[in-house]
Amino acid sequence: MAFTAAQLCILLDTPLPWMIGPLFSTAIACMLGARLSAPVQAREAGQWAIGSALGLYFSAPVLAVLARHLGWILLAVSFAICLGMAGGALLRRLSGTDDATAFFAMAVGGASEMAVQAERHGAVVERVAAAHSLRIMMVVGTIPFAVRWFAAHGWGNGLDAFVPLAGRVDAAGLCVLIAVTSCAALALKRLRVPNAWVIGPLVVALMLTAAGVQLSRLPEWMIRTGQLFIGVSLGTRFTPAFVHTAPRFLASVAACTAVTLLLAGLFAFCVAAVTGLHPGTMVLATSPGGIAEMALTARVLHLGVPVVTAFHVARMVVVVLGIAPLYRVWMRVG
Repeated sequence: MAFTAAQLCILLDTPLPWMIGPLFSTAIACMLGARLSAPVQAREAGQWAIGSALGLYFSAPVLAVLARHLGWILLAVSFAICLGMAGGALLRRLSGTDDATAFFAMAVGGASEMAVQAERHGAVVERVAAAHSLRIMMVVGTIPFAVRWFAAHGWGNGLDAFVPLAGRVDAAGLCVLIAVTSCAALALKRLRVPNAWVIGPLVVALMLTAAGVQLSRLPEWMIRTGQLFIGVSLGTRFTPAFVHTAPRFLASVAACTAVTLLLAGLFAFCVAAVTGLHPGTMVLATSPGGIAEMALTARVLHLGVPVVTAFHVARMVVVVLGIAPLYRVWMRVG
């Protein structure tokens, strides 16, 4: 089913067909009562493929360019934190839910990490998980289409410097790349690092690329399969129980997410105007989506993959490490 949906999206010329098709087809089937599930290993394999592919963009010249944009990255992280706090306050007012649930439902971080923190602070975990699933669905269902429109109309310079190093698929090199990146993912998973199967391969591939070591590029079928696995794993979150989650709460989450998307878009255009970066790149870099989804969109549309990745990785690290004190600050000012 997921493969067929991907083929249909290719026929319809949608952006990110290998993710959007499986995600929406699986979600619809699950909400209609189909008993579908995605093995954890499939999701991790998809994350590994995306993380490894992203790391191959980070050559030494690209890292030098990113260093010049460090200030903007920090500003974007601060903006995302403030946006999440404001979204939490708005959700609390619209839905009438408790403070902890509202805050962690709108915090711009990974769904699993926010659910864990929500449970520790007495929030309704099921609602927090549902809110993040709906947020990702809305982001993936809108941002890639909007960004492709921007890219098609030639806004910005396109960041021609940010392309992966040229290379071919080398069987021996690919085996070595798979081995070292998988070991890194397993090590980070043992240490309970969030998004270990994205961050581990990404860091290892980045270090190798920055050092000029070119083992192999990833075959396109691996990247497409990774997208399909991620799409299916996201889609299976939309169970019948999700449909019956408090309607007022979900409607409020949808409204708050729409507002945050608009505000993030305005911020992205402002940064693009000042820095000269492609508006589409900045929309992806500052959107309240996940690393894999937004960086994949940048890759497919030939935008600034390293910029998008760097912005999202920085945001994830700050939010995950600082979410507890941020919640305490939010409670004092709210």
